[in-house]
Amino acid sequence: MAALPLLALAATACGYGSQSKDDDTSKVAAVGKKIDGLASVRIGYFPNLTHATALVGDQEGLLQKELGGTKASYSQFNAGPAEIEALNSGSIDIGWIGPSPAINGYSTTDGKGLRIIGGSASGGVKLVVNPKKIKSLKDVKGKNIATPQLGNTQDVAFLNWIAEQGWKVDPESGKGDVSVVRTDNKITPDAYKSGSIDGAWVPEPTASKLVAEGGKVLLDEADLWPDKKFVITNIIVSQKFLKEHPDVVEAVLRGSVKTNAWISAHPDEAKAAANAKLKELSGKALPADVLDPAWKSIQFTNDPLAATLNTEAEHAVKAGLLEKPKLDGIYDLAPLNKVLKAEGESPVDDAGLGVK
Repeated sequence: MAALPLLALAATACGYGSQSKDDDTSKVAAVGKKIDGLASVRIGYFPNLTHATALVGDQEGLLQKELGGTKASYSQFNAGPAEIEALNSGSIDIGWIGPSPAINGYSTTDGKGLRIIGGSASGGVKLVVNPKKIKSLKDVKGKNIATPQLGNTQDVAFLNWIAEQGWKVDPESGKGDVSVVRTDNKITPDAYKSGSIDGAWVPEPTASKLVAEGGKVLLDEADLWPDKKFVITNIIVSQKFLKEHPDVVEAVLRGSVKTNAWISAHPDEAKAAANAKLKELSGKALPADVLDPAWKSIQFTNDPLAATLNTEAEHAVKAGLLEKPKLDGIYDLAPLNKVLKAEGESPVDDAGLGVK
């Protein structure tokens, strides 16, 4: 079923042209045979540490290495709906993205727009507050708390947590027992410093930026999940591209798997590579007191943690942001499992939500 109008409006309000930044630089040149005869594959991701697989894969040329003569062309986005719009319009082919935009993107196209083809990261989301104003979880009531965007992954998580406390908030306006203030992650630290917000439920590195400004971590979202694991970043592809260029998709997934392995084997180098890419994209590297704690809180994984995606969809429904979605077929993990088998890794599961 389709998403409620407020999420549809959120998607159309973010034109990807103003939200994306093209990146044509890479340490590894596109040389050799073009896969499927394709000149280039267009890849989207966010300049966030929770998208570090893409940041590092881009910076170190690890994705390009697997693509041979097919050039990896990158675009960066600041919002999930903008990236979904780009995927649906054909401006990108593959993207790293959070679970809520993926769910909404699949639902609003009646299951015809995208597939989730892999995982990338778990964790890296925290509720950070002003310790002078909020000393315990019950003190959150009556305060102004930021989330990145109406209907985004952290917004859904925070609204669900609010409901579990027995508090009431209108999901669209954010008004109620807690004031949910939708604020771009780039602006949130300044809003915190000015006192216009009392805290924020945000991903890294924004959470650690707030801590560096004197904020306190009141809650790590990982503590709310079984095994402290929940999907924060997926890999998606347009169904049209997957059908027409399966070998290119497999090459990108192979690059992602090898990038995650490199991150695991070389954590300090990987952290530095991600920060170097962030500096290139934003003009400013993250200081160590932000980068180090942020990096530690994120787990990089090839597993899309499909069962947690279904739970996050249920949270969006309960929050009033989404009509009950039909998620059957949202995953196609066959290409990833083929890559994992070749790398000697265990297969991953689609929690019954894969293509039949």
